[in-house]
Amino acid sequence: MPCQHIQDIDTLKTAKERACEECRKHGGHWLHLRTCQTCGATLCCDDSPKKHMTQHFHETGHPVIISAEPGERWMWCYVDSDFAEY
Repeated sequence: MPCQHIQDIDTLKTAKERACEECRKHGGHWLHLRTCQTCGATLCCDDSPKKHMTQHFHETGHPVIISAEPGERWMWCYVDSDFAEY
């Protein structure tokens, strides 16, 4: 059974565009994208140089992300280190 943070997601927030919002602002590059399920921000993953999504979690406490990569259907909860496919 997924953690409560993942269970609380009713409607998925999806990426508005295929870009890391922070990398685009500062001229950086990304490998994979993730979308925050609290605010909808789309940011780069931990394999990317700046790891913007993890920074976003530490700054905001927003717990759950989904992959914004085509064909990937999974969630991750930072708080509980929990993974779920959907």
